[in-house]
Amino acid sequence: MNKEFLIKTAEKLSQPSAAAATEFSEKAEGMAVLINNRFKKRSDLNMLIGEGNLDMMMDNHRNHMRFLTSVFKHFEPEVLVETVLWVFRAYRSHGFKLTYWPAQLDAWVEIFKTELSPSAYAEIYPFYDWMIIHNPIFAKVSDELLSGPPEFKH
Repeated sequence: MNKEFLIKTAEKLSQPSAAAATEFSEKAEGMAVLINNRFKKRSDLNMLIGEGNLDMMMDNHRNHMRFLTSVFKHFEPEVLVETVLWVFRAYRSHGFKLTYWPAQLDAWVEIFKTELSPSAYAEIYPFYDWMIIHNPIFAKVSDELLSGPPEFKH
């Protein structure tokens, strides 16, 4: 399983309606505040994000909402996959652990259940379900990209 596999699976997702995308956009900032407050209270936070990465994590959550707002308005599977892979590489290089992403995605889903209307949730959730299901593949592919091409391995 590779990046092309991830793109093929992402192509099966349906772009949310304009109404769902607008609702998500309007509530994005508040939901980012909720997840940041939730994560700041976690006793295992440093095990998830590494020492000294609180501000980076909070920025990631705000950027996550901005990016997904864009995805929900103009869905392009390849952009989604490339961006998630970039995030995995960039944040892991700063000390974030693989366990951070399932914890983050699960927390988003919990927040969406209470903050989004049932109809918007039904259209947004498949993207998060897809990211949760494919998290191990994103980890594998990002590991391969982090280690570089075979000719550069020692």
